[in-house]
Amino acid sequence: MKHPQLTAEARTVLGKKVKKLRREGLLPGNVYGKGLESQSLQVKTVDFQRVYKEAGDTGLIDLSFAGKTKPVLVKSMHFNYASSTPLHVDFYQVNLKVKVKAVVPVVLTGEAVAVTNKVGLLLQTISEVEVEALPDKLPENVEINVEHLAELGDQVTVGDLKVSEEVTILTDPAQTVAKVNELVVEEAEPEEVPEGEEGAETAEGEAGEATEGESKEEKTEASSEEKKD
Repeated sequence: MKHPQLTAEARTVLGKKVKKLRREGLLPGNVYGKGLESQSLQVKTVDFQRVYKEAGDTGLIDLSFAGKTKPVLVKSMHFNYASSTPLHVDFYQVNLKVKVKAVVPVVLTGEAVAVTNKVGLLLQTISEVEVEALPDKLPENVEINVEHLAELGDQVTVGDLKVSEEVTILTDPAQTVAKVNELVVEEAEPEEVPEGEEGAETAEGEAGEATEGESKEEKTEASSEEKKD
């Protein structure tokens, strides 16, 4: 099987000075592996982005470096999320005959009956699992169909995940992957009285009180006058 190819060069710029490399369109990195001492390298950023888009974290890359081409995996990567560009990458050189461990995403497929019927809300509790396989047998992800989840409390666990015989899932099989929870109903907030209306009511009340006060005074004065008469 043909893998995406990437060419790297030895890197002599280290530490904080690597910022200069990035400005020149180069991505600093390292390559290491079992029995291989870590070596500093650099690749063209645009080339890496193209290859990584195809291979991802579990796909093999044929890395040409120091006069040799070896299969590697992207083991770790530092990323600038603001600019969506990689800052540093570590490649792990693999032996195609020795199994490796990797973390892969769990993808839910279909729509749970509980969600369709508005019985509950489907909550995915873990988004990835650890697997072990030969380097060229690592899955891109693990899918599981959740359409059959119909009642509150229905769930799927890691033990329900299906992979090929060439892959072993290392994550605890008892862990819940997705579960139907109760729907969250938000209570309606009390309506606020517009400032204008509230002010009008207050003014109206004050006016009423004033009128009532005036009436009492008028009645008192009239009563006094009657007594004088």
